[in-house]
Amino acid sequence: MFSLTSSMRYYLYSYPTDMRRSFYTLGGMVTNQMGRNVQDGDVYIFINRPCTSMKILHMECGGLVIYHMKLESGCFKLPVFDENTNTFQTSWQDLMMMVQGISMDGKKNKKRWKKPLK
Repeated sequence: MFSLTSSMRYYLYSYPTDMRRSFYTLGGMVTNQMGRNVQDGDVYIFINRPCTSMKILHMECGGLVIYHMKLESGCFKLPVFDENTNTFQTSWQDLMMMVQGISMDGKKNKKRWKKPLK
């Protein structure tokens, strides 16, 4: 069940992440690299080097949940953030724009796979 809402806090890890990582290693990155507590209920976003895969780690009442999106074509457009930090606080709206391929600067939208018409 997809239970992310606009009232939650979202944190984007600003370095490329190995998408083979799962619950415990991503949770360890939240604690060790991001300086946060995964059990706070915040949402943590990880992107791979070519920006074609995204994992979202979130603690729900039953335990940890990972949402994983792998693009068939195109790439995620990341927001501009300070290079001196490894954590960037973002919003639900920015996350939705990244997932849908909408350019945050209003220029050109990113390429996405579309179901072929019959």
